Parts: sequence; C-alpha cells; structure tokens
Amino acid sequence: MTDEVLTFTEGRIGRIRLNRPKAIHALDTAMCATMLEALAGWRGNSAIEAVLIDHAAGRGFCAGGDIRMIAESGAGDGVQAREFFRTEYQLNHALFTYAKPIVAFMDGITMGGGVGISMPARYRVATENTRFAMPETGIGLFPDVGGGWYLSRLPGRMGEFIALTGARLDGAECLALGIATHYLPAAALDGVKARILADPGSIPSILESFAVPEPEPKVVAHREAIDQLFAGQTVEAILAALEADGSFWALAQRTSLRAKSPQAMKVSLHLIRQGRHMPSFEDEMRQEFAVASRVVQRPDFAEGVRAVILDKDNAPHWQPATPEGVTDHVIDQIFAPLPDDQAWTPA
Repeated sequence: MTDEVLTFTEGRIGRIRLNRPKAIHALDTAMCATMLEALAGWRGNSAIEAVLIDHAAGRGFCAGGDIRMIAESGAGDGVQAREFFRTEYQLNHALFTYAKPIVAFMDGITMGGGVGISMPARYRVATENTRFAMPETGIGLFPDVGGGWYLSRLPGRMGEFIALTGARLDGAECLALGIATHYLPAAALDGVKARILADPGSIPSILESFAVPEPEPKVVAHREAIDQLFAGQTVEAILAALEADGSFWALAQRTSLRAKSPQAMKVSLHLIRQGRHMPSFEDEMRQEFAVASRVVQRPDFAEGVRAVILDKDNAPHWQPATPEGVTDHVIDQIFAPLPDDQAWTPA
C-alpha cells in the first residue's frame, strides 16, 4: 500500500486518485499494485457500479512511470525494472478487461504510464489542459503500456507518427482521433464527478450534458501528409519520404526524428506494425514485457535518461547513431518471446 495513490469508495463508485503531485503523479510499482488490489476488490462487489480515475493537486494527470528507478535498475540486473513493468502491465490488462464502466479524467499531462491507465477506460475525458504524448523514443524506450495496441488502431498512419515523433496532442486532437471520448471544460469536472457519484447509471448522458464544442484539432490538417509520409516500411524510408517532400512541416518532423534513438524508433515502428495484427490485448502485453525487459538494459535507454532527465543536456549519443546501424537481427532479438518461466502473465 502507498499514499501516493488513493483508492476508496464513494457511494456506488470506486475511486482511484493519483496523489504524487511533485512527480506529476508518475507511477511506481507500489502505486500500480495498490490500484490492482482495489480493482480486484471492487470487481465482485455488486455495490460498486463504476470506477473513476483522476488525480489530486498538480498540473497533470500522470507523466508516466518512475523513469529514474527503471534506469538505475536497468543499469544493473534489471530486477526492479522488470517487477515494475510486470505489475504495471497487469494493471493495464486489468483495466482493459474490467467489466464495470471506468471513467478516466485526462486533465493535464497524460504521458506514458498515464496513457496506460486512461486508454482502457470506457469513457476518456479530455479538457483544454490535456497534453497527451508517448515521447519514449526520445529516451531510448518505446510506447509501451499497450501503445502497440492503441496507437496501431488510430486512423491511417497516425499511430506511426505519434510513436516515432512523440508528438504532443491537445484535448481537441485527442477527441478527433478517438483517444478521448468526450471534451469537457476543466472547470466543470468537479460538477461532473458529483453528478456521476449521485447517478452512476447515467454516465454517458452526464458526460454529454457537460460537453462543449472543442477547438479545431490542428493535427487533422496534416492527416493526408501523415498517411503518406509515415507509411514507409522502415524508419529509413520514412526519413527519406520526409526529406523528399521538402515542406516546412515534413522537414520539421525529419529534424525531430533525427534527434530520437534510432533503435527506439525501429522498435516502436515494429511494435505498431505488429500491434495491428495482435490477437488480443493479453498477447500485446506479453510481447511488450519481453521488449521492455530487454530495452531497459540496452545502452540507449541509460543514455537517453542521462541526456534528457538527469544531465538535461539534450545531447544523447545513441548506439548505433543511425537507423542503418540497427539491424533486423537486433530487432528480432529484442522481440523474441521470453522463456515461459520469465514471461508476463495477467494478475
């Protein structure tokens, strides 16, 4: 148990409230285990009709996972990192398969691990404060927590675009792409939650009654370019297409990609392409656990965390330095299934 996430019941509602504001509610193993335990307790409790997930004070919903701990563990034997991923992915899977309706309030920064606990919800509420991203390629990681499943099911090549560039989407863009199901003003959220607590059976109509017209989703203006330029079978092909296009927007994306870990980009692209054909979310999580277990112990993750989070010089030295240096053999090794006694399983 931990006080960095609050789990309690209020009337006929189970409440999960992230409570680690100094870290923008980044998840650690204990927080994931506490949420798992609460969900398991409510699952068979007929008095609980729905679950609400939100955050306490602070400027974001959830900034991701405890990257420092994962990096420190990855630099050693990786045991703590694997324990974290195993528990976090069990939480992601429990939410995905939960029979009772879940409402996630994605108010503010929603990245990495925050995506993993909001995307499985039946109702996903974005606001004018929402900043959604999967920025892992910038630190040598990949969009996990089910990213291979969710991103691969976005329209066109939007999944490839988000996974490779780490693009930040606002609330209107999240609604347009189906990442969010509703767009509400942040000032209305307390009233929305109060109404849901009073009448859990009317969640859809309550959310609709508070919804407001969203601003123009900017990313939609680039939809045609994204579908064309991010359709390449390889990272090299995508970079070449962006270069050949020559427009200001395309060259800006190319510059962004050149700063990312080549290994992480190749892993992410492979994940998205495989995710489109993954038989089940359980299979997705099993694969992502195998990939995460290996990636956190490879040089690019330690270097990315050093450059972006620790030293903040934003000058990582990737190994290899170019996509051409990341061979298919390396990707096959990273994606190889783990032995049965090490593989991920649901809680």
